[in-house]
Amino acid sequence: MADSRDIFLQWLRDAHAMEEQAEQMLASTAGRLESYGDLKLRLLQHQSETREHARLVDACLRRHGTASSTIKDMTARATAFAQGLSGLFVADEVIKATLASTTFEHMEIASYAIIIAAAEALGDAETVSICRRILEDEQQMARWLEENTPAVVQRFLATGAGT
Repeated sequence: MADSRDIFLQWLRDAHAMEEQAEQMLASTAGRLESYGDLKLRLLQHQSETREHARLVDACLRRHGTASSTIKDMTARATAFAQGLSGLFVADEVIKATLASTTFEHMEIASYAIIIAAAEALGDAETVSICRRILEDEQQMARWLEENTPAVVQRFLATGAGT
C-alpha cells in the first residue's frame, strides 16, 4: 500500500490532469458560443485561470521532486476533445455545455478540498495556500454559472439559439 505522501502526490497529478481537461473543454466550448457573449467571455476568462491552475499544481509537484503524469494529461485532453465534439451533434449545445461546466466545477471544488485536507495533514502549507487560491477561483466560476444559468436557459428557449 502506498504511503500518505504518495497518495497525496497522486491526487496532485490527478488535479493537474483535471486542469488540462478543463482547459481543453473551456476552449472548445467558448470557441463555438457566438450567441452567448457573456458566457463565452466568462469561459475564456476561466480558461486563463485554468491554465494558471495547471501551472501552480505543476509547481507543487516539482517542489515535491516529481512531475505530472503525461499519460493522465493526454487522456484528460483527449476526453475533453471528445466531449467538445459531442456538442456538435446536439441542438441545445449551450445548455449541455452549461450543465457539463457546472458539474465539472463542482468536481474541481471537491478535488481541491480533498487535496487541501491532505496537504494540511502532511504539513505542506505552501500547497494548502496554492490550492485554496485555486479553490476560490473554482467556487467563483461555479457561482457565476449558477447565477447565470437561468438567463442562458431563457435566452435559449426564446431564440432557439444553440450556440
